[in-house]
Amino acid sequence: MLVSEVMLQQTQAARVAPVFEAFMARFPDVRALAAAPLGDVLRAWGRLGYPRRALALHRAAGEIVERHGAVVPRDPQVLRALSGVGDYTSAAVASLAFGVAVAAVDTNVRRILARVEHGTEADELSRRAMDDAAGRWLDTRRPAAWNQALMDLGREVCRPAPRCAICPLQAWCAFAAAGRRGRPASRRQPRFEGSLRQVRGAVTAELRARSPRTIGGIARASGHATPRVAEAVRGLHDDGLVVATQAALAGRDRGLVSFPDQPSVSRPGRA
Repeated sequence: MLVSEVMLQQTQAARVAPVFEAFMARFPDVRALAAAPLGDVLRAWGRLGYPRRALALHRAAGEIVERHGAVVPRDPQVLRALSGVGDYTSAAVASLAFGVAVAAVDTNVRRILARVEHGTEADELSRRAMDDAAGRWLDTRRPAAWNQALMDLGREVCRPAPRCAICPLQAWCAFAAAGRRGRPASRRQPRFEGSLRQVRGAVTAELRARSPRTIGGIARASGHATPRVAEAVRGLHDDGLVVATQAALAGRDRGLVSFPDQPSVSRPGRA
């Protein structure tokens, strides 16, 4: 559950599904993931993007092995302390995997709560008011089913441009009663084409094919200019996602870049 929730951050389920299956076949339990070299984890992550999620997941696996005896904790507060785990992910894992009575409030659920109860958009409502509404709404007897149902309703019906005619909550919805029709999301994804994020993706794609590589080799294979590749490599190196020689960091053509080869724990315990 933790793996799937991290993969689903900022990525559509249709893209996640095949990668998730292969990832779990490669790393069937938390000990296997923690003991694997980070480079293997990054290769298995494939083209999901935002590879810092893979790094955080790898670190979280090591933390679970070292602090929790290789057992994923069920307490949302304990989950929240793991690398890469925020409020939503901790609540989703606790409720969906363990049946803990905690509200999992993602973007879709926030939209429903704000509209139905307060007649506003989510960004017009305070965090405290949102949390209060989520707590009141939660079905504590069936938190997993309840959380999943709200997420599905928000994704399929209560969209930024809501489909009120088919919404089962329309009769109780303050937003619909006020005649509001929704608006586009205020946050727009920056343009990908030509962005540094695109170049970072190209660097990691080349390293998945073969590691180590030279800066010049990556530039020629990817079609990106050497200075741009060097800029991406410096950022990836600072993030801990690649290991680069000083020559590579300086942007010299023969400078070497590779995936890290360390596990997240030095000596995983016995299964």
